Amino acid sequence: MTVSDAEALCPHRLVLEHVTSRWGVLVLIELLDRPYRFSELRRAISQVGGRGVSEKMLTQTLQTLERDGLVDRDAKPVIPPRVDYSLTDLGREAAEQVKALAQWTRHRMDDVEKARLTYDETRAAS
Repeated sequence: MTVSDAEALCPHRLVLEHVTSRWGVLVLIELLDRPYRFSELRRAISQVGGRGVSEKMLTQTLQTLERDGLVDRDAKPVIPPRVDYSLTDLGREAAEQVKALAQWTRHRMDDVEKARLTYDETRAAS
């Protein structure tokens, strides 16, 4: 099955994958604050995400989110070239949802750790 076949069968699933991908989440949350230039966004994401994002991966993520209508790419005709990335209204809505999930994860991590420990102990005893 090709990507276009998957899109035709389940288009919302593909958008969900883009929004919840490792770098998609970080891009959306970071762009909630303000527009960023590419290099600024790359540095900001690397600080939050721990390991740095490659230029290629950030470019692909931004292009995918732009195609989905979540990110706006504003190329200014100046020398040197300047490109700013920001959220569209649709992107802001998605980013707020992703941010809420990220906050929930952060707040409930103790409960998740307890559940993991209980699970691992139960599995080890079997």
